[in-house]
Parts: sequence; structure tokens; C-alpha cells
Amino acid sequence: MTGTMTAGTSSRRNSWRPFLWGGAACLLLLPAIAMRFEGSGVAWTLSDFVLMGMLLATGCALVELGAWLSGSTAYRAGFALAVLTGFMTVWVNLAVGMLGDGPINLIFGGVLLVAAIGAIAARFKAPGMATAMLAAAIAQVACVIAAWWLGGFEMLELVLTALFALPWLASALLFRKAASV
Repeated sequence: MTGTMTAGTSSRRNSWRPFLWGGAACLLLLPAIAMRFEGSGVAWTLSDFVLMGMLLATGCALVELGAWLSGSTAYRAGFALAVLTGFMTVWVNLAVGMLGDGPINLIFGGVLLVAAIGAIAARFKAPGMATAMLAAAIAQVACVIAAWWLGGFEMLELVLTALFALPWLASALLFRKAASV
């Protein structure tokens, strides 16, 4: 079967499935391997592994959802990029914080909410998904502007955080392309 069936069809093929889930498993194994070497600086606890496992499983399941919703390569790539960007936002915030380790990082949860609520409101249709991802990019930049206005952050830190808007924009463009086909 090809990947052009309608959403909801249980027999839609996803040839990337083994790479997706296998890659996630390998990512989860990396800290376990690194902990075996003295001086690696890696010291994960069981809760770290559980949390990362949950994040990876959620991300993989969302990518599977995107593959199930459309056979369009542009749609699937846009969905996967949006999931990856959301994953990286959560991961960076948990690891070191987008903007240091203060409570200001909670505002980036708003970016994720904009993307998620926009996607649901769009009923996962490509034109609405393009708008939702554009809104997430705007929200990302708005968070950086708010942090700049509050002060206390290095310019490089603000610029790097603002760059997280780029994959949201790329995702919006991929959904736009999927909508035009």
C-alpha cells in the first residue's frame, strides 16, 4: 500500500517507524552508556530516564499521528518538525533553561500551547496547521521580546532563543505547501 490513503485508515504505511522509535531508544541509551565512563559528567537518576522516556515516547507518538493524518510528504515533514521543535523546547528548558534557570522559562510553555491549541482548532488540516505554526513562531519571538524588555539576559542568549522561531516558521511553510497540493 502507498502512503496516500485517507486519514483514519489503519493500513497506512510508515516506513520510517523503525528509525523513529529505534532512534528514540538510542537517544535514551546514550546517557546510560555515558554514565559508565568516569569523569563523563553524566549523572542521570531513574526519574531522569523516566521523564526522557516519556518525552521521547510522546514525540514519537505525535510523529506517528502526523504520518497517519496525511500521506503528504510536506505535511508529514511539517508535523515532524513541529514535534521536534516542541520537544527541543521542553528538553532545553528542563536541562538548562531557554533563558537561564529562572521562572521566565515558564513562558515558553505558552508557545507550546499556541501550537497545540492551534493544531486542534485547525482539526489538523494543513491550512490551519500553517497558521498555528506561524502563531507559534510569533509567540516564540514575543517571549524573547518580553524577556529583553524585562532585562537581565545576555544578547546571545536572547538571539539563540529567538532562533527557535525558525523551525516553527519552516513547519508553517511545509504545511502551506501541503495545503497547496
